[in-house]
Amino acid sequence: MAPAITGFDYQHVPVADGVSLNAAVGGSGTPIVLLHGFPQTHLMWRHVAADLAADHTVICPDLRGYGSSDKPADTDGTAYAKRTMAADIVALARALGHERFALAGHDRGALVAFRAALDHPETITHLACLDVLPTLDMWDVMHGTTAAVGFHLYLMAQPPGLPEQLIAASSDAFFGHFLDIWAADPQAVPADVRAAYLDACREAVPSIVADYRASAGIDVEHDQADRAAGNRLRMPVTVLQQDWGAALGFDAAALWQAWASDLRHVGVTCGHFMAEEAPADIVKVLRDLLAR
Repeated sequence: MAPAITGFDYQHVPVADGVSLNAAVGGSGTPIVLLHGFPQTHLMWRHVAADLAADHTVICPDLRGYGSSDKPADTDGTAYAKRTMAADIVALARALGHERFALAGHDRGALVAFRAALDHPETITHLACLDVLPTLDMWDVMHGTTAAVGFHLYLMAQPPGLPEQLIAASSDAFFGHFLDIWAADPQAVPADVRAAYLDACREAVPSIVADYRASAGIDVEHDQADRAAGNRLRMPVTVLQQDWGAALGFDAAALWQAWASDLRHVGVTCGHFMAEEAPADIVKVLRDLLAR
């Protein structure tokens, strides 16, 4: 049996023409939506979601293009724009009866959450972004030999064809590489969950590549437009981050401060997969955010 979040109900919810999202829903109370990162699925939130469900309605979807959610073809370069993926999440919450909700995202999911908060400020009450920089800032700080840590960003930014072919030819090795090198505690991702992640990625190579390709194109354009217009995040924001700045030469807190006035920037000592490596710490930070 495939792993699941214990005690949660699973639904396949239509959110756009021809697109439905797989979502695990549990608990009761004020709603919070949790968005997963790469190369994961909603399962990355299994510990955090179970705790928050004691007093919140918790919604954990697979993003479009990932997990058991639909994976539309990217025919015009917009299917995996974070603006499109953010609209999915707002539609999902509304379909489940929530006009306003808190939103937390990790990695790719944090980029979707960031865009949702900019595009739908009246809908997102609180925002948490885990271990990521806004797309525009990410590209600005990647340079020189230190940019080698982001080789996958450049690979999947290439025109359609070659990235998909290369990754599909050795998908388990490719996606497994990141599960291995980004985890400070390898035991945090047990064998059955790791297998579920690799199975899901193996079936989603074109859509995962399209998601990353959008971040080298249309997502940058959207961030640039917001920065030029002076648009900022209006809700309380918490960012949890490893200390990338020391290694890559930038001030992550300052970069985030340019987007959010009500910001708490929290450093963590675990690896990238913090919701799996240090779930109690993440729960505490999220509860503190929701109390603001």
